[in-house]
Amino acid sequence: MDYIVFDLEWNQSSDGQEKEIKEIPFEIIEIGAVKLDENFQLKDRFNHLIKPKVYHKMHDFTRKLIHIKMEELENEKYFPEVMEEFLDWCGEDYIFCTWGPLDLTELQRNMQFYQMSPLTDRPIRFYDVQKLFSIGFEDRKTRRALEHAVDVLRIEKDIPFHRAFSDAYYTAKVLSRIEPPVLKNYSFDVFVAPKSKKEEVKIIFDHYMKYITREFDSKEEILANREIMSVKCYICKKNVKRKMRWFSANGKYYYSAGHCDKHGYIKAKVRIRKSENQKVFAIKTLKFISEEEMMALKEKRSKSKR
Repeated sequence: MDYIVFDLEWNQSSDGQEKEIKEIPFEIIEIGAVKLDENFQLKDRFNHLIKPKVYHKMHDFTRKLIHIKMEELENEKYFPEVMEEFLDWCGEDYIFCTWGPLDLTELQRNMQFYQMSPLTDRPIRFYDVQKLFSIGFEDRKTRRALEHAVDVLRIEKDIPFHRAFSDAYYTAKVLSRIEPPVLKNYSFDVFVAPKSKKEEVKIIFDHYMKYITREFDSKEEILANREIMSVKCYICKKNVKRKMRWFSANGKYYYSAGHCDKHGYIKAKVRIRKSENQKVFAIKTLKFISEEEMMALKEKRSKSKR
C-alpha cells in the first residue's frame, strides 16, 4: 500500500467583488502530492496548477500567502482533467494523508460541484498527520502549524512553505517520523456519511471508541435512538451506572457520563452533523476519564443549565 500525501491551495470569492457560490466556497487552484511506499520512501511526485472556472479574481489573502497571480493559471487545465490525472497517478492501493482534515473534504466538494464520480460511497479512512504529530510528540489535543512540526523534528527546510507541493513534501517528512503504534490512530472523512446500518463505522482506538452513524431524517430521530444514546463500557460491553443524563449547551454536542465498576468513569459525547444531502448523522465517542475530568463535566452541565 502507498501513502498519498497531498495538499491543496484554493481561492474564494474576493472581498465582495465576486459572489460566493454555496456549492463551492473554496475553488482548488493547485494540487501537490508525494507518493511514499510502505517504508515511507519517496516513490513519485505530483504537482499541477488549475485554471479557475468559478472565481476569477484572486483573494488578497490567497495571493499574499501562496504568491500566485491569476494570470499564471490561464493556460492550465480545468479541475476535472487535473483531478483525473491525479487519481490515475495515485494508483489502486493507497491511503490519503493530509495536514489537518480540511483538504480531503474540499477535494470531494470540488469533485461534486463538477459532477465527477465520488471517491467513495461512505466515509474515507485517512491519516490526519497534524493529529498524529500531536499524539506522537505533544499532548494529543493541540493542533499545530506544519512549520512548527518541521522545527520540532529538526527537518531541513530546503524548499519554501505555503505551496501545495511543498506543504505535501513537508507533511510526508513528518509522517515518516511517526512511530508505528501511533499510526493506529487514523481518521475518517465524513463528506459522504453512511447511508445504511451496514456502512456505519464503529472502531476502538487506544484511548476512545468512535461510532459514525447512518443518516437520519431529523435530529429528533437520533436523540430517540437507543443504540446511539446508550452509554456502555466499550471494553467489557456492559451497561454502566449512569452518573449524568444527556445535556447540551448548543444543540450540536450532547454529553453524558457513567461509571463502569471495572474500568471507571466514562464520558459519552454525541455530535450531530448535517450531511451533504441535508439529512443528519451523529458522531459518537466514548472515552474513559479521571475523577477530575468528571467534576469538570459536571461544571459544564451546571453552566449549560444556567
